[in-house]
Amino acid sequence: MSKASISAAEGNWFKSSYSSAGATECVEATFGTGGIAVRDSKEPERAVLSFSARAWGEFVAVVRRGQADGF
Repeated sequence: MSKASISAAEGNWFKSSYSSAGATECVEATFGTGGIAVRDSKEPERAVLSFSARAWGEFVAVVRRGQADGF
């Protein structure tokens, strides 16, 4: 499986449409070569989680089907 590697300094980060002003669960994402990265928008200098395009697509499909209750 290929692994995406995207640093906090690169990419055009955007806030999730599910994040709102004053919310405690704010996520930013960016698309990079071969994948996507997500981070906490309140502490963007901290950890970045990178996923291959395939892994992200599979995750989104599970969420859309309503099968993500165990996460």
